[in-house]
Amino acid sequence: MTIFDGGTRQAWGALGGADELVGRVAYRGGSGLGEGPLPVRELARATVGVCALAATELAAVRAGGAADEVEPLVVDEGAVATAFVSERHLRVAGREPVNFAPLSGFWRAADGWVRTHANYPHHRAALVRALALPSAEPEALRDAVAGRGAVEVQELVYGEGGLAVAVAGAYGDPQPLVEVRESGGAGRELGPGALPSLPAAGVRVLDLTRVIAGPVATRTLGLLGADVLRIDSPRLPESDDAYADTGFGKRSALLDLADAGERAVFEGLLAEADVVVTGYRPGALERYGLGADELLERWPGLVVAQLCAWGWQGPWAGRRGFDSLVQAGYGVAAAYGDGAGGVSGAPGVLPAQALDHGTGYLVAAGVLRALAAGGGRALRFSLAGTASWLIREVPADGPAGSSGEAYAAEPWLREVDSGYGVLRYAGSPLPFGAWGRGPSRWGTDRAEWLPR
Repeated sequence: MTIFDGGTRQAWGALGGADELVGRVAYRGGSGLGEGPLPVRELARATVGVCALAATELAAVRAGGAADEVEPLVVDEGAVATAFVSERHLRVAGREPVNFAPLSGFWRAADGWVRTHANYPHHRAALVRALALPSAEPEALRDAVAGRGAVEVQELVYGEGGLAVAVAGAYGDPQPLVEVRESGGAGRELGPGALPSLPAAGVRVLDLTRVIAGPVATRTLGLLGADVLRIDSPRLPESDDAYADTGFGKRSALLDLADAGERAVFEGLLAEADVVVTGYRPGALERYGLGADELLERWPGLVVAQLCAWGWQGPWAGRRGFDSLVQAGYGVAAAYGDGAGGVSGAPGVLPAQALDHGTGYLVAAGVLRALAAGGGRALRFSLAGTASWLIREVPADGPAGSSGEAYAAEPWLREVDSGYGVLRYAGSPLPFGAWGRGPSRWGTDRAEWLPR
């Protein structure tokens, strides 16, 4: 059993947690995330560990005790490893999900490699349009990329609203793991929690996130008792398979913020929310007056957690991105490739979409800590910030490539009925709580809060 863990101390400190609490978290068991040059196993367990620690801290505060009166915790690394590849374990009515579409992947360019992401129809259409592909077939994309430079492909596709990133041969610039700003306001008095295992009971979370990282954060808050309501635009459909994996612990409704009546419904939800979690690139929600500054000016007691791909400063801050693209653009893919340390060989990937999942647990931890402190806080996270932490700071247990003890996923897999049929899914890696039901179908719930 591992009791002291440097990654946990780093993450907990970045979230403002008291150093003396780190020793309350211990880890046991094997993990399948240790292969490769970067400490993915250590990142994964640390992010889950600080989330569990933040949950117990909030439970202690709501019970009327001091924040440092938290019980010792043991996190199983097998549960962590299983959860970090939850999309691979998912079965939807016995069917394997589609995690990457045919036009998503690595493609050799004239001077290197390009990573594309075309899982969503509008991104696939933009990719086809940008490169004037004769068809939406992998062969057409391969031929089109082969005759161009990697950066040329990146910029052509981005200019059309698509997603392609040249694989970088060196690590990107440092980014902060989290940025925290106090608003000076106080949130609603939460009172005692329903149960110690449900420290977020009665907390209303407005979920404006998509894909993996943000939804992992909000499904975790739902696990801990929060009333999580995800709101999407009806013009931006979500993948059913993605929502089947990340829709636990929440409800899902559609609102068009450009419609006056639906915007009024959204404003009513905002007025009664305790937490807002957003997963859009910088500037996207500001167009609707929904940036952190605007929200906290109107409701100083809110907790606003923002998540983006590339960080909050610099020329790439406003660009769209996913875990796979950040791995490519930040130098991680090259480090895991055949020509490690450069792009001469085929790029590789982390053993899990660890930037997504790890950031998701960090976001949830940040929200829980903000609630324990009384609300009124803005938090910023990014996939690039998590990547920067992984490559520069997270201490490894052993030499590169050491996987530690073996583990089996089966003990951590569950089955439940859902709006999509029977799901086989990875249970939460937190050492308490369970989702009471499977996800509804995306966008089919009412845009209203449950009674407190």
